[in-house]
Amino acid sequence: MMSKTYEARLMRVLDYIHANPAGDLSLDTLADVAAMSRFHWHRVFLAMTGETCGEAIRRIRLHRGAVLLVQSTLPVAEIAVRVGYETPQSFSRAFRAAYGRSPGDFRRRGVLDAAARKRPKGERDMADVKIEDRPPLRLAAMPHKGPYYEIGNAFQKLAAAFATHGLWPKAGPMVGIYYDDPSSVPAEDLTSHAGITVAADVVLPDGVEDIAVAGGRMAVYLHKGPYANLPLAWSHVYGDWLPGSGEEVGDSVPYEYYLNDPSNTAPDDLRTEICVPLKPQASSSASQ
Repeated sequence: MMSKTYEARLMRVLDYIHANPAGDLSLDTLADVAAMSRFHWHRVFLAMTGETCGEAIRRIRLHRGAVLLVQSTLPVAEIAVRVGYETPQSFSRAFRAAYGRSPGDFRRRGVLDAAARKRPKGERDMADVKIEDRPPLRLAAMPHKGPYYEIGNAFQKLAAAFATHGLWPKAGPMVGIYYDDPSSVPAEDLTSHAGITVAADVVLPDGVEDIAVAGGRMAVYLHKGPYANLPLAWSHVYGDWLPGSGEEVGDSVPYEYYLNDPSNTAPDDLRTEICVPLKPQASSSASQ
């Protein structure tokens, strides 16, 4: 069951979008309205509603446009501006994609139809999420900018640096940190880090970044299987477990902690821990 805290945050953000369709609806702004870090908010919203923040904004703006088309005589150009589109052309393209007809045809028909809404596919793995105290991590890392599915290139460059400098005996598990919301940030601008855990005394070679990851209370979910199914695992943690857990997410970034090596492990045998920081609590059980 969704906790009242998360339900209130969701309702507050939806109210804000409805009240400000032409305003600043950036991820940072909506995260501030929700009083939650942007690292977590886009995942919470997607998991709880079945659509991304960007999809919800587009749906609400276009619905407002549909209402104005049927119930007013405002020019299409003015409606486009009122619902947050810079040009009539961009509004018309988005409207046709959602409603299957142009704004002019929709107005002439005079029927306020609903746009089609996509629902998430697949079933979520309902395995337990554990609450654990995790130590801070030091990562030897390579930055990656671009589509997340291409982060393998950064991991390969990092592996080459480790091989060249004889660092593999000092290497721990790999970690992936994904900072942006793919629904609101263009694929070419997405930022992430490919990392390998190392001890504090390891000297990193030039070109390898030194990244500190905060420790503390974490919600930890063990995903079993191909990396392609990780989005469903994230959705389980943020959409199924978190709202009913009584927990509040912390301010640091969540991350993926890879327990085995995809280069010598069958996809079905891959094991990945999804680690979500939680706020400190005076007393807590070992698991939820």
